[in-house]
Amino acid sequence: MRVLAIDPGLTRCGIGVIDSTKMSLIAVGVLKSSPELPIEQRLLEIDAQIREWVALHDPDVIAIERVFSQANLRTVMGTAQVAGIALLAAAQVGKKVVMHTPSEVKAAVTGSGRAKKDQVAQMVQRILKLETIPKPVDATDALALAICHVWRGAGNDRVAAAVTKEKKRLLTLRGAG
Repeated sequence: MRVLAIDPGLTRCGIGVIDSTKMSLIAVGVLKSSPELPIEQRLLEIDAQIREWVALHDPDVIAIERVFSQANLRTVMGTAQVAGIALLAAAQVGKKVVMHTPSEVKAAVTGSGRAKKDQVAQMVQRILKLETIPKPVDATDALALAICHVWRGAGNDRVAAAVTKEKKRLLTLRGAG
């Protein structure tokens, strides 16, 4: 499975792609938009870059970090807008989308939902067997998100499938009775 993960941000948006079968890095980077541009132009720039990555890497699933509340309303608004752009880009090409919170990502990668950024970065480096930690931190965060989905997403998918199967079974039993 190929996972493309997006750590949304308006000035710097981390993006990474991993292959879950080999748990290996395919690509990592940071999408940028100029703070001097109006917001609609910045979103358009990020949108074009996300679409380019999706077309280039043809992921099986797109993982997006769920926006969490921050003290700075301006920052959270830009982050939420970019997350919306990523969701729309995925939907328009029919890609499955999953969202994970920052705490889920930290817990999946380090074992603690309260891990520090440097601990997450070191674990990403080890898990993907990288020579160096990708910079800036937004890029590493995207890779941690992709790893989180590989480790947690498969389990979540199995639970959802089991629930669906049980619902169908119960409906069949009710229809027969």
